[in-house]
Amino acid sequence: MGMRVAEVGVGELVKAGLSMEEAQEFERILKAAVDGARGSDPSEVWREVVARRVLRPSHPHGLHRLVFHSVYAEWDESIRGPPLYWFPSLYESMHTNLGRLMETNGPRLLGLSYKDPITSYSLFQKFSVQNLEVYWSMVLKELSVLFHRAPRCILDTTDKSKHGGTWLPGAVLNIAECCLLPVSYPRKHDNSLAVVWRDEGNDDSPVNRLTLKELREQVMMVANVLDATFSKGDAIAIDMPMTVYAVIIYLAIVLAGFVVVSIADSFAAKEIATRLRVSKAKGIFTQDFIVRGGRKFPLYSRVVEAAPHKVIVLPAIGKDVDVQLREQDLSWKDFLSHADHLPRLNNYSPVYQPIDAVTNILFSSGTTGDPKAIPWTQVSPIRSAADAWAQINIQVGDVFCWPTNLGWVMGPTVLYASFLTGAALALYHGSPLDRGFGKFVQDAGVTVLGTVPSLVKTWKNTGCMEGFDWTKIKSFASTGETSNVDDDLWLSSRAYYKPIIECCGGTELASSYIQGSVLQPQAFGTFSTAAMTTGFVILDENGVPYPDDQPCVGEVGLFPLIMGATDQLLNADHEEVYFKGMPMYKGMHLRRHGDIIKRTVGGYFVVQGRADDTMNLGGIKTSSVEIERVCDKADESVLESAAISTAPLNGGPELLVVFVVLKKGYNCEPNELKMKFSKAIQRNLNPLFKVNFVKIVPEFPRTASNKILRRVLRDQIKHELSVRSRI
Repeated sequence: MGMRVAEVGVGELVKAGLSMEEAQEFERILKAAVDGARGSDPSEVWREVVARRVLRPSHPHGLHRLVFHSVYAEWDESIRGPPLYWFPSLYESMHTNLGRLMETNGPRLLGLSYKDPITSYSLFQKFSVQNLEVYWSMVLKELSVLFHRAPRCILDTTDKSKHGGTWLPGAVLNIAECCLLPVSYPRKHDNSLAVVWRDEGNDDSPVNRLTLKELREQVMMVANVLDATFSKGDAIAIDMPMTVYAVIIYLAIVLAGFVVVSIADSFAAKEIATRLRVSKAKGIFTQDFIVRGGRKFPLYSRVVEAAPHKVIVLPAIGKDVDVQLREQDLSWKDFLSHADHLPRLNNYSPVYQPIDAVTNILFSSGTTGDPKAIPWTQVSPIRSAADAWAQINIQVGDVFCWPTNLGWVMGPTVLYASFLTGAALALYHGSPLDRGFGKFVQDAGVTVLGTVPSLVKTWKNTGCMEGFDWTKIKSFASTGETSNVDDDLWLSSRAYYKPIIECCGGTELASSYIQGSVLQPQAFGTFSTAAMTTGFVILDENGVPYPDDQPCVGEVGLFPLIMGATDQLLNADHEEVYFKGMPMYKGMHLRRHGDIIKRTVGGYFVVQGRADDTMNLGGIKTSSVEIERVCDKADESVLESAAISTAPLNGGPELLVVFVVLKKGYNCEPNELKMKFSKAIQRNLNPLFKVNFVKIVPEFPRTASNKILRRVLRDQIKHELSVRSRI
């Protein structure tokens, strides 16, 4: 147990980084806040400390940490659940998207049991699970979704072979057009801000802005040129940083009735080739280089190594590409020159398609062989935008920034979440790890900032964001991996303790299944709720659900009627991957997601890892098998390897550990192998992965059918790490 807040004196405050004078003043202000709290309950004391802005972003992190932990020093998590750092106010709750919807419809739908958006949130969430059609018919009106032909109904469950039902049957639309047209509600005008961006290195220039009309004209011009270059329905890949040009290209491909193939710009040539093959892509947009921290990293050469049909190359800097192109390839400038002779350059008639037409092929790491090719229809964008609308509270006039890439699910999600809600999308053309990004967040007036935990850890540890004003931020969001409590404390404190909305879901769900919410108190590194309309149970070892109110740990089983979730995979058996072997529950065949989650006292959720051997490294899902394949070939002494990941004791991004059985007669140093493995993995899989430990063992534990028991190895490492931490 740490020091109680009443015991925090000048000495401790000086140790936390204040001068003597500052410490005396701070002690006085802190004491006044503690005395002014409604009662002595830690959560009330913390609420008062935050309300009075006792702690400022400019204060040293050690001070924030000292105050938070001393306020909660006597808090017992096993009785009270995780300590809370953010509380919704009634006034603010009524001005959130969901709160407004509840105030308008709550009394009608929930009768006398409706009180207000905070008190009745859980009730309304349960209502949305049991009344999918009622909820979605309300939320569709809140987004700028324009049907060319309206759906017959919201959900049709007559086809029993489809566990997930048929959503919005009969609807015809173009989801990219929905992003680009002005609408009276949500309020989007031609001169509304649509995109704001800055190039790395131009940190002192004003940010660039694109209005909705300018964005639409650019997209329509590119759509016209695509028609002149490709055949209807072609799959066209994008492998480049998420710049304003990548966003224009993405929307143009969808507007013109083609299919986007999403490829992350960090992949090695072999991975690019696999994705081009699986998607049958007819062309690919890329850049000559990626510029990061002033250095140029080749991208076009990596793409060409994957032998695509046709490459269209954008310059990373300036107007002209800086590489020699193959004969069949085009520079962006030459590609656009095809538009010169078009009569109605900035006009385009969108290609209207049925709601279930595929608009985007995304990839998730497979546990064996090829990555799973996940098709996004036109329902998927609606779902991902609706989640951001409800849980992250993205509103008209917001500036939404989330450094990511169109190759990951967050790329399309952030794009649609901005344009379908009437928010502006903020893009930084450069590395989010440096000061330039922090200054962009300040200068662009970002109001919602999305992150991944490893990014936050770097910001905190390097101190690169000191001195910027991030106080326009009304909420943060985080996804991709488990958050570290101390890193989250640092992040939230940058904006006087705003909530960090944690999101956990999947590419194949087009959404999160658990999230934070601005209508509930928030605890660091936890999820406070199932997403709206999402139901799930937590299963024990025998596949039996725990009672809904009981703290427990187990595999999650999702209720199958999920708007926006896949009902097919392009290169794998959907039924086998997501349903086979999952139990029935109340007449529903549960859907597999693969996460092991913990429900805490107080009903918060923490993700504990994957049920299979998929790992999460730096927010990128990969499989043990992929890593092992590379390690087995990395050194001639390796007989076989087993890769596992484990969370560090104090939380945060997972560590990669490789167990090795050596061939007879060889001996090798673990550190030497660690370097060889890291190099091989970075070359063949992903330059961002690194091996944290190598452990040489005589043999692996196995099942009767000779499968490696990675779970046993994982437990062994957990035990070793905890022993190490006690030494």
